[in-house]
Amino acid sequence: MDNVVWTGTWVARRLGVELVGDEKLADLLGLALRRNPRRAHLLVSNVLGKHVPQSPSVVYGHGYALGRRVRELLGTEDARAAVVLGYAETATGLGHCVADGVGLAPYLHSTRRPVPGVTPAGGFEESHSHATSHLLLPQDPALLAGDGPLVLVDDEFSTGNTVLNTIRDLHSRHPRERYVIVALVDMRSAADLGRLEDFAREIGARVDLVVAASGTVKLPEGVLEKGQALVAEYESADRDAVTSGRTPHAGSAPVPAAGAPAGDEAVRPAPVTPASVTPAPVTPAEDGPYPAAGTAGAAHGPAGGRGGVPRRRTHPAATRVELGWPRGVPDGGRHGFTPGHRVRLDGTLPAMAARIAEALPDGARRVLVLGFEELMYAPLRLAAELEQVVAAEVRYSTTTRSPVLAVDDPGYAIRTRLVFPAHDHPDDGPGERYAYNVAGAGFDAVVAVVDSAADTAELHAPGGLLDRLAGHTPSVLLAVVPSHVPARRSTERPSMLPEPLRGPAFSSYAPDEVGWLLRDLSDVTLEAPTEEREEAIQSGGAHYAESLPVEYQPSDQYQELFRAALATSAARIAQAVGAVTELVLAERSRSGLGPGASASRPVLVSLARAGTPVGVLMRRWARHHHGVDLPHYAVSIVRGRGIDPNALRWLAAHHDPADVVFVDGWTGKGAITRELAQAVEEFEAAEGITGFDPEIAVLADPGSCVRTYGTREDFLIPSACLNSTVSGLISRTVLRADLVGPHDFHGAKFYRELAGSDVSVEFLDAVEARFPDVAEAARTQAKELLTADRTPTWEGWAAVERISEEYGIHDVNLVKPGVGETTRVLLRRVPWKILARAGAGADLDHVRLLAEQRGVPVEEVAELPYTCVGLIHPKYTRGATGADGRAVTV
Repeated sequence: MDNVVWTGTWVARRLGVELVGDEKLADLLGLALRRNPRRAHLLVSNVLGKHVPQSPSVVYGHGYALGRRVRELLGTEDARAAVVLGYAETATGLGHCVADGVGLAPYLHSTRRPVPGVTPAGGFEESHSHATSHLLLPQDPALLAGDGPLVLVDDEFSTGNTVLNTIRDLHSRHPRERYVIVALVDMRSAADLGRLEDFAREIGARVDLVVAASGTVKLPEGVLEKGQALVAEYESADRDAVTSGRTPHAGSAPVPAAGAPAGDEAVRPAPVTPASVTPAPVTPAEDGPYPAAGTAGAAHGPAGGRGGVPRRRTHPAATRVELGWPRGVPDGGRHGFTPGHRVRLDGTLPAMAARIAEALPDGARRVLVLGFEELMYAPLRLAAELEQVVAAEVRYSTTTRSPVLAVDDPGYAIRTRLVFPAHDHPDDGPGERYAYNVAGAGFDAVVAVVDSAADTAELHAPGGLLDRLAGHTPSVLLAVVPSHVPARRSTERPSMLPEPLRGPAFSSYAPDEVGWLLRDLSDVTLEAPTEEREEAIQSGGAHYAESLPVEYQPSDQYQELFRAALATSAARIAQAVGAVTELVLAERSRSGLGPGASASRPVLVSLARAGTPVGVLMRRWARHHHGVDLPHYAVSIVRGRGIDPNALRWLAAHHDPADVVFVDGWTGKGAITRELAQAVEEFEAAEGITGFDPEIAVLADPGSCVRTYGTREDFLIPSACLNSTVSGLISRTVLRADLVGPHDFHGAKFYRELAGSDVSVEFLDAVEARFPDVAEAARTQAKELLTADRTPTWEGWAAVERISEEYGIHDVNLVKPGVGETTRVLLRRVPWKILARAGAGADLDHVRLLAEQRGVPVEEVAELPYTCVGLIHPKYTRGATGADGRAVTV
């Protein structure tokens, strides 16, 4: 390694430029010269993936690590309120990786591509750049209007002008208390070091800086003029060589290093070669093999083709790869990219990478995934996934607008360049574009990844990018990502609902286990005594979802019963989890989970809160046995009020509704099943959004109300034994007009104060530990269910109606069948009687204990389709039964 030449040596010797700072600075940066009247030198990052092909895992890892540092700096609460902003074009991918590391924040990058119909939320100039105008085009104008931290990401922090101008512009519109600047390298001069603190005082906000390395570039006097003269000299020699038909010669005399000691041969560079690869003239003909330049479809709305990819003839040297990009996921952060989008993308990357791998030539040992200008993140993630599945060495870089001198010398960062015409109908007109260090790099295949706005005639024409690549690699693949076109915003409601709440800020579950599409009402007093609630509900004065029962605090004896029940039933639950998950994967994954599978993956949507632990377990099963991470959310459904329509809108905006699988713990009489079906029908009629399947997947379906279940036996699921302390410390959901507006998710509380009693993760881990033991039985059970007649008979509903009449209740809503529902009656309502199937054993130990504590009689019944049924007091008033609710005579 001692013989490795630093890729800044050539410039340093000739211009007297000196790079000083952290030891790792030379590993991160090289130097080149650019054609720019404002700045002669260019710091070339070795880990950014722009000019220098690099391992995609290295590129992603640097950005992600910076994001984790930001999250640690901010803390989870502030990280959740933050927005990450990256800079076009060089830092669009870096900023997105930082946002991934933060994990909880949406991402937006500036752009130089105007989009008709999208009003800029801001803009700024980059003084030293060759192309200065930056636009901010969020789909949701409110994205930058919040008061949470703003995280600004650039590849280097040099003068600080660009970042500070951005903050000044946005702060004047939407002041906030905190900003975080993130860069790979901090290269400020001594004169610039104090400006950041002065600026923070000026605007009255905290401004932090997070970087991977620090240093500075020492520039001698007259360096700009010397650099421009050197660029002119080498480009003139290059043009002369190409015009005369000669290959640029390798015998150019070395230029003495500026300021080098006379006669010091050891520090003089070896002879160098100007290495610009000039394009052939582009003369498209109407009768030629390609469409004439300029005849492609509109840049921002290509028609035809799958997934928005225009159908056009492909360059004969290139092979088109159909990625199967996930519907509803933007191609990048130009208009905003949410954590929900990332979850969706993560689930589809393996299938997309598999399609690229299948198209690679046999024996390819070295592969480049080449992104396109601002489109850096999508090709980077594809490259990182490809790196995991092929034996070849995978590298990643992108094309660029930036004109840089190429010199074929090991001490120079840009060895070769390909030059080709712009192919995305840029707003500033046609011009040259570049791909550096691709020619002569020995790639057996290059995978060009562009968005559909750039899949134009110019891309495929002679002299275009594909044509230039074909001259330097045996195989060119083309993968097109659909350009995201923001939907027209409704004038009736906000276009972007809040992102899901996640633990540990909301719930004791890990953040990747579930996203709660709920509003946090933790600071609102909603609890009322059980008896008071029951009287209000039965008198018609209140709906049960307008308040919360006081959380039941289990006694030591009851907690022992819970743990005993968990130990006894963990394997049984694990098998039911496995069976229902296998059933969902088989029926809802469009092409199964094999190597050629569709990119589609089920999206688990639990009905909060009983469905949430089940959804988490199903997600764990899919990851454990199939290696896939299924997106998982929890939403509110309220009897008599329906499912949260704002949650459905959010899901439709981030996922294909056809992929959504609703999940619950168990069925009783099927009231929620009917409620969901009716609510989805009404939602689709009102919104025009279709595709949601109201079928519910449950662990246990004793009422025979659904088709997708793990078992139809009525047995104890220990998560029914407790309230929030087995459900991530989340309350039952709340829907009250003074707390939940028309544009809000339904509400719920996070009981942080009950952390000492929390067994949520203990329950999940105990069940997951039995997965290996029951895997074979679960798969067998799922296969049997797939071929069985699972048509719902609704026998549970019939039984409830019979019991309601037999016991003189005359209201099916006061009859709660099954172990889970009976437990809820004892914990949350005023119970009247418990009906237990004769001979029921340990499954009812906790029911008998709760009934004894509340003075409720347990009546054994010979003919009962459920293990037990809970009857709510049918004529409850505190005056009739006593304020403590223990006297329960009619």
